[in-house]
Amino acid sequence: MIYENEYLNEISFPLGGIGSGCIGLAGNGRLIEWEICNRPNKYTHNPYSFFAIRAEYPSGKVVCKVLQGDLNKDFTGALAGNGHGANKENMCGFPHFKNVTFDGRFPIAELTFTDPDFPAEVNMTAFNPFIPHDAKNSSLPAAFFNVSVKSFEENVRYTLVLTARNFFAQSENLDGSHDGITAVTLQRAERDLSNKEHGDLTIATDADHSFIQQYWYHGQWQDGVTTFWHEFMTDTLKNRVYPDPLSRSKVGLIGAKATLGKGEVHDFRFVIAWNVPNCYNYWKPYQNEAGEDILWKNYYTTMFETSGDTAAYALSNFTSLYKKTAAFRDALHLSTLDPAVIDAYASTLSVLKSPTVLRLEDGTVYGWEGVHNQRGSCEGPCTHVWSYAYALCFLFPELERSIRETEFKYDTDTDGRMCFRTRLPLGRGIGSFRACVDGQMASVIKTYREWKISGDDAWLKAHWDTVKLLLAYTWSEQNPDEWDKDRDGVLEGRQHHTLDMEMFGPSGWLQGMYRAALRAGEEMALYLQDTDTAANYRTLFEKGYAYTKENLFNGKYYIQKVDIKDKSYTEHFDCANYWNDEKGELKYQIGEGCEIDQLLGQWHANLCGLGDVFDKEQRRIALQNLFANNFKKSFRNFANPWRIYAINDEAGAIMCDYPEGAERPILPIPYESECMTGFEYALAGLLISEGFVEEGLQIVRAIRGRYDGKKRNPWNEIECGHNYARAMASFALIPIFSGFTFDIPHKHIGFSPIIKGDFRCIWSVGQSWGNYIDDGAEIRLTVEGGDIPLSSITLGAMTNAKALYIDGKPIEFTMKDHTLCFTETSVTKELRVIR
Repeated sequence: MIYENEYLNEISFPLGGIGSGCIGLAGNGRLIEWEICNRPNKYTHNPYSFFAIRAEYPSGKVVCKVLQGDLNKDFTGALAGNGHGANKENMCGFPHFKNVTFDGRFPIAELTFTDPDFPAEVNMTAFNPFIPHDAKNSSLPAAFFNVSVKSFEENVRYTLVLTARNFFAQSENLDGSHDGITAVTLQRAERDLSNKEHGDLTIATDADHSFIQQYWYHGQWQDGVTTFWHEFMTDTLKNRVYPDPLSRSKVGLIGAKATLGKGEVHDFRFVIAWNVPNCYNYWKPYQNEAGEDILWKNYYTTMFETSGDTAAYALSNFTSLYKKTAAFRDALHLSTLDPAVIDAYASTLSVLKSPTVLRLEDGTVYGWEGVHNQRGSCEGPCTHVWSYAYALCFLFPELERSIRETEFKYDTDTDGRMCFRTRLPLGRGIGSFRACVDGQMASVIKTYREWKISGDDAWLKAHWDTVKLLLAYTWSEQNPDEWDKDRDGVLEGRQHHTLDMEMFGPSGWLQGMYRAALRAGEEMALYLQDTDTAANYRTLFEKGYAYTKENLFNGKYYIQKVDIKDKSYTEHFDCANYWNDEKGELKYQIGEGCEIDQLLGQWHANLCGLGDVFDKEQRRIALQNLFANNFKKSFRNFANPWRIYAINDEAGAIMCDYPEGAERPILPIPYESECMTGFEYALAGLLISEGFVEEGLQIVRAIRGRYDGKKRNPWNEIECGHNYARAMASFALIPIFSGFTFDIPHKHIGFSPIIKGDFRCIWSVGQSWGNYIDDGAEIRLTVEGGDIPLSSITLGAMTNAKALYIDGKPIEFTMKDHTLCFTETSVTKELRVIR
């Protein structure tokens, strides 16, 4: 998607690895939001850190420009807090490019810079490797840049420099050049790996005719940048060293030169790499007996000791890492799906590259819900928030499994209560948070999903007892919230949930999650031949199914069955603050409202192949009314006392609506009038999977219309903070539109696209990924990475197959009901079926 003019205003494109932190690339090309110290750092910049380019004509004429476009906001300096005008440290007061376009097809950004008085077109390609099933290379703590200069004039000498400021305390800049790499390392003067603030950062290039300047001139006022610009203009940049740490400038630079003929193109490759190895609880101090912060290491420290090592690896493997990342980008963006859908699932993948995600030393993924400006937002990976996220499980399934393993090992008590937030460092005990019913049920569903995606029977067997414990907690006498105390398949007790409050009595929403978990449990039990457990789950499922059908559907949609005038709930569960004395009714309940997640269990069931969790005809009616009630085409005349995620003439789906005739509590469920994208994507996906394609697309288009670059950052969907994890519900749109089914334990996958005719999209499962392509004459399953063992494939778009080829070889098969069966074969390149 191309952004330009005012649509560049809010862009910050994250450049960094999974769990490594990132640097933001602004819409005009600035380097902003250096979030590389194991915490967020929003709305900031690292002063005097930028690219600049110099052009010298044969005549001696010189043109120098900072490689960025116009400043697009904060002309008074309000964000800097001083009111002194636009921030001079971002170089907006120096010559720069008039025209910038930003191609933001995540995970690669491509910027084009032109100006009437500059003799070249400059293109910047910026990325960090994003390669499905290659978690190591996708977690590199580095930003990669290829700056391509196409000269319009003959024999012009170009000089490209990258400057960076050393932000570490007691700092020094070192010459890190070696083995064909030109580099400056910015670090703490005393290298102490045990210091919690230890770190280093390296700027490097493998360009020919390259050079360094360890330090800008150190002086008063604007001496440093003034001297830099003079030396840059006059081509007198030379290395400068200050032995006295008190007299050092903080800024260093690297550069490279090339002379080009008219029409000639030259590529300059640069890398910014970082190493801030020690993590600690900066948000809620946790110390040892000596009063010292307990530290743990970043995962990337197991790969590289210093940022210089990372930079050397990045430059040595630059081409192959780019090609693999570009292949993934192309697979995402060359899909035949609606442009808004592609924009949604690709852009929200950026959460994985944001400070929302950390990786612990053993590679385990830890994720906040999102992040505030300077700290994480709500410890995690929160079982309910992250249950909406369907990206990691398909693209990096071993990382998703690490979250399950953490939940089971560190967050689950012996009675089956799962704390829905993981506390760091690991091993400090289960937190005091009560169990969260939607999160706990989701963990059961996701265990089933992870097993189906990986085909790892040993993994399932190792965790089966814990899964049973999680479900048994629902009716356990040890459960003080009495979810299903009488074991009738109906949730009736105190139920904590993702909207941060307690619900009393059964609801379509939480009942659906319970039933989906029971179905997942039943399937796992049957596979493991635990027949008594499977029968128990089936009985509970059927009781709950019948109750929901008969009692929770009001003829239009699913409700919460609760008497809001009954104070006994608050007395029984010691929740006095849930009683509204003045109005004589319960607070924070759905009641007769039309709530956005009332069918969430069916969304999970459709994605994971668990069948009908709700009656098919009832849910069809419910979805029609849910869209009609909750999707607002404008908020201009809408009252919202909660957080404002949609405003003015924007559109979106609200959390809970009370249509005419529905009794509205005085104080209904929290956030009821908000638009939160993760919930909206889940509803959109369910609508689409159930045949309401246009309705679902309207919701997706509305979301991405709000995140257009002009009003909000396209790579930062917000909820309780920036880079919110729930937004990755959008990735589920891919398996929904492609009708993708997966059963790797039985060596089976399937596709049944919702869109008829020519169709193309990405797929990823097991240890492989690729493209599904139907051009009318044949169906091809290309493998772009890894391999996938198959013995059958279901192709809903094919009624009769003439031939099957795997990796170019003809394969004998039988076909029944759209399914081709054959002897198990590992597909390494392509599976091809001829009509």
